[in-house]
Amino acid sequence: MTVEEGQVQRIGATEAVFRRLKSLIQSGEYAVGDRLPAELALAKQFGVSRPVVREALHACATLGLTETQTGRGTFVISKKESPRLTFAGVDASDLIEARRLIEIPTAGYAAERRTPDQLRHLFELLAKLAAAADVHDWVRYDGELHTAIAAASGNKMLTTLVADTRRALDPQSEFLNLTQDRRSDSDHEHEAIVRAIEARSPEQARSAMADHLARVAETIARIGD
Repeated sequence: MTVEEGQVQRIGATEAVFRRLKSLIQSGEYAVGDRLPAELALAKQFGVSRPVVREALHACATLGLTETQTGRGTFVISKKESPRLTFAGVDASDLIEARRLIEIPTAGYAAERRTPDQLRHLFELLAKLAAAADVHDWVRYDGELHTAIAAASGNKMLTTLVADTRRALDPQSEFLNLTQDRRSDSDHEHEAIVRAIEARSPEQARSAMADHLARVAETIARIGD
């Protein structure tokens, strides 16, 4: 049975391959120091496309399980996940702390100060997120939505700070959506934030953003389980 015939009906193809590779590494079937089969061979083994395998291998590398060496291939470097995930050199826990300090109050200001045009733009971005067929497009719209919420706050410094975090947030968002199937939940959480901004309720907007960030943090905490 291929991965697609088994798990992919319940979870995404990349997540299914990622889980299988992680299991093979942690069980010792692929030992530390071993070179993994080439992408094409893994794609045939799991019954998926090469891009799916490539994304799964990238996720394994993010966890510190593998390392790809140019011209040599991908090697197993550890059976245990790294205890601290980093994205673009930023620790995931540091990123969450910073987002809580910046984005929660920013959402409240957006509810108080947003203009009709800004609100319309937020709903347009929600629609783009819902319609995105490619995870990379989804990640781009995710970044645009959070930046647009900050712009609606009317505070240029907060807008700059939120935009600057995307250097690390974009790879984190991609990782979570590829390996943890976060997209649907994120879409619902984003809509709750925008609805609160529409209602001009700072308290609800802050609460909705806090809930979104808490769920992201919980997902990251579960990865090593």
